[in-house]
Amino acid sequence: MDIHRILAELRSEKERLEEAILTIERLAAGSLGKRRGRPPKWMATAKATGAPILEPKKKRRFSAATRKRMAEAQRKRWASRKASAAAA
Repeated sequence: MDIHRILAELRSEKERLEEAILTIERLAAGSLGKRRGRPPKWMATAKATGAPILEPKKKRRFSAATRKRMAEAQRKRWASRKASAAAA
């Protein structure tokens, strides 16, 4: 019983399994729907390095109060711009 040969076989099997898992992860990431345009940076770097593909960060959500403050601030900017255009 050659332990070194067994270890080598197990390591090669491990590499084959990791490649299979990586391929399936890539297929799963590509099956989310047909993409148009350039792939996101995280996907391009994952493919280049051979690292497992992780899910992209979730989009940041604003509360209703925050959206209201943002809208009011934008209206104020528009009003000042309109006033300066009318004065000129």
